[in-house]
Amino acid sequence: MKTINIVGVPEHFNLPWHLCIENGEFEAEGINLNWTDVPEGTGKMCQMLRDGETDMAVILSEGIVKDIVGGNPSSIVQVYVNSPLLWGIHVAATSPYQTLADLEHKKVAISRYGSGSHLMAIVYAQNNNWETDSLEFELVNTIDGAVESLTNGTSDYFMWERFMTQPLVDKGVFRRIGECPTPWPCFVIAVRNEVLAQHPQTITRILEIINNTTIEFKDIPSIDRTLASKYNQKLEDIQQWLRLTQWSQKPLEEKVLNKIQNQLFDLKIIDKKGTFAEIVKAM
Repeated sequence: MKTINIVGVPEHFNLPWHLCIENGEFEAEGINLNWTDVPEGTGKMCQMLRDGETDMAVILSEGIVKDIVGGNPSSIVQVYVNSPLLWGIHVAATSPYQTLADLEHKKVAISRYGSGSHLMAIVYAQNNNWETDSLEFELVNTIDGAVESLTNGTSDYFMWERFMTQPLVDKGVFRRIGECPTPWPCFVIAVRNEVLAQHPQTITRILEIINNTTIEFKDIPSIDRTLASKYNQKLEDIQQWLRLTQWSQKPLEEKVLNKIQNQLFDLKIIDKKGTFAEIVKAM
């Protein structure tokens, strides 16, 4: 039995992985796929890949591209979710801010530097012609930390996946005043280069198993009710999310990588660009 460690956020996007593990599909192929939830998100997962604490990660595209260009010895092997991530822009329910324009020059809560909540705050600022160099950030680690920070007023707004924050909006903890979709596919699968070199057939088989599940995921009977129950969502919200979400079974295309890198470079998030061969390894 070959053990492969994999990490991802504890969100509805990753239910296909849990179903495959629970159904014994990896085990049947001699693979012990050890999943760990990482609520801190992409910045933490990048660090885990660098430190060898995980072999694989289901991770935000812009975050892992930035980190590979910055020296992370990993590669993107596949797109996992091809549709954009819909980022909700949230303030505390009692906040005086009512419009998106009110947030200029205000402090952003982020899970980590290099995380999606950090990078997309910069993308969003540029979209609104705000001065990105003067953005202020408050490190909060997790969504629970963001709740505390916004409620206490140590930060002013927080960007996180729009559906996962819906229960907090429904409860009157957050108020959502806008949305910002990523301009590229949201999640990719990254693997440490050392693991790719040593176990290429194992990685290929893992991808085949998860792809067989994501192709048919929306057709699983009552999958909307399963998701709603597991992730504390209203059924109609999950049904809307399922309509918007498109899983992928294909490699990252060079033109998409170029789009991500060009925007990160223009925003001064990266100071150089990597080559396609350095960042992407199609299996």
